[in-house]
Amino acid sequence: MTEITKAVKSWYGMIATFFALGCFSRMPGTIGSMAACVIWLAAGGVPLWVILPVIAVGCVAADKYEKESGRTDPGECVIDEVAGYWISAYGLGMNFAVVALFAFRIIDILKPFPVNKAEKLPGGIGIMADDIVGGVMVNLLLRALYWFFVQGGMQSVAEAIK
Repeated sequence: MTEITKAVKSWYGMIATFFALGCFSRMPGTIGSMAACVIWLAAGGVPLWVILPVIAVGCVAADKYEKESGRTDPGECVIDEVAGYWISAYGLGMNFAVVALFAFRIIDILKPFPVNKAEKLPGGIGIMADDIVGGVMVNLLLRALYWFFVQGGMQSVAEAIK
């Protein structure tokens, strides 16, 4: 049994790879994010009291998995995408689920500042941090766009400029 196979079959490997889901594709981050979106839609959202423990346990599991596999931020480790997506959609309506998925994947792939800085943190914290920061960025961006285009923000700004 290879070291990676042993690591996936451990408790921390099952959590880090989101029950081995991250091992089934050449695009594990996308698959992990899509699974998180499906869970989000099926559950009608995920409460903060679920997201926070997933982040905490994910940090520990990702750290142990990274060490056991001998690789930095292994691709099949997708618990970070799950937590990051849930943060990106948190508190928004169900109609934002797919938009949040696409926006989150774009941020996760491009890794703009400060996502790229968070990813440099050590171990499991670094694995999780870039997706948490990316999720917060997407959530705030979607809220700002909604305010600006739907809730009258554009009109407010135009009136303030007059």
